[in-house]
Amino acid sequence: MILRLAVIFAVLTLAGCVGKPSLDDASLSDRQLNLEEFFAGHVVAQGQFQDVFGTVRRRFDVDINGTWDGETLTLVENFIYEDKTTDQRIWSLKKTGPDSWEGTAPGVIGRASGEERGDTFNWRYTIDLPVPDGTLRVSFDDWMWMLSENRVLNRAYMKKYGVDIGEVIISFEKQ
Repeated sequence: MILRLAVIFAVLTLAGCVGKPSLDDASLSDRQLNLEEFFAGHVVAQGQFQDVFGTVRRRFDVDINGTWDGETLTLVENFIYEDKTTDQRIWSLKKTGPDSWEGTAPGVIGRASGEERGDTFNWRYTIDLPVPDGTLRVSFDDWMWMLSENRVLNRAYMKKYGVDIGEVIISFEKQ
């Protein structure tokens, strides 16, 4: 039993040492990701959650309708999971500076905050996430990269109690 716990601890420690993106990383394109432009209108997405060991635990599709009123970007996200369960999240994002954002949504603890830089957006928040057995409070370090005019790739690192528990990968396509 002690050996098993030591192995689990070692794996979790190593998983926490994996390199993560930075807004200071060199940009690979000259594209500019502007959330209010990309997400205004209809966007569809497909994604999955995989745990820290790499096992895919859940897949989903998302239908997103966004509106931008010049100050607030409202995103209505309708999730359909592989097991046919559904969920809806409505984000209200406010542009707080030329490249900075704050946002709220049901389940989000406090405010989410984010920054755009070139083709990249980083978004951090803590949320009570619905899971099949109830809710799970996790912190997200969410990264988006504009791959083309109508496609954004999202990789979100998830932690619970400061320990990596997995990641979500999503591909967004503007319609």
